[in-house]
Amino acid sequence: MKKPALLLSLVVMAQLSLAQSKFIITDGSKNYDAEITVQSCESDTCNGQGTVVLMDKKTKKKFQTLQSEDLYFYLNEKQKPSVNIIQLYNEQSPLIFDDFNFDGSEDIAVRNGNQSSYGGPSYDVYVYNVSKKQFVPSDELTALAYENLGMFQTDHKRKRLITFAKSGCCWHITTEYAVIPKKGLQKVYELEEDATGADEYMKVITRKLVNNKWVIKTKKYKTDDYYKE
Repeated sequence: MKKPALLLSLVVMAQLSLAQSKFIITDGSKNYDAEITVQSCESDTCNGQGTVVLMDKKTKKKFQTLQSEDLYFYLNEKQKPSVNIIQLYNEQSPLIFDDFNFDGSEDIAVRNGNQSSYGGPSYDVYVYNVSKKQFVPSDELTALAYENLGMFQTDHKRKRLITFAKSGCCWHITTEYAVIPKKGLQKVYELEEDATGADEYMKVITRKLVNNKWVIKTKKYKTDDYYKE
């Protein structure tokens, strides 16, 4: 390699190295510390190719490395990323630690761009596999985090995963899923709120799975009264 080409290559490599940013998250998981490396950060926004190295809190050894094509996230006032925050239309952290399939083991969701509805946050979801002793991708759970308004919510008390979707300003739907062991997700509840009509009324439709049959109820409210509730 000629000297000018070598020097140019070294300069580019140095710039790439300087552009990368690294963060340590120690308060997101009871089992793991996480070392995040992301391609670039400017002001309070980070994005680009990212790597998440999970370190076992007990052994202090590297447990597993996960990749993201676009580890997109914001920095707080201390210039650090948040963790485990899921806010509809607002902050959603680069890493979400939780037991998504209610099997007693901690799982993880890693931010991967803004590919959910309306350009919202999207996540690759991994569940802990006891046999393999590592996190493995879950296509079903990842689909939930791509096809709706950002990351789903987890209701541990009722063992439900909850998603939100909308069309424009005036049609919203909330969907709940149960996790059936060795089978996957089963939709068990929907709340549809429809104010797209020309009148001043909101149509509210609830669908609930009872004994494998859908029980459907429809009510109408004055839109202003409904939102007051």
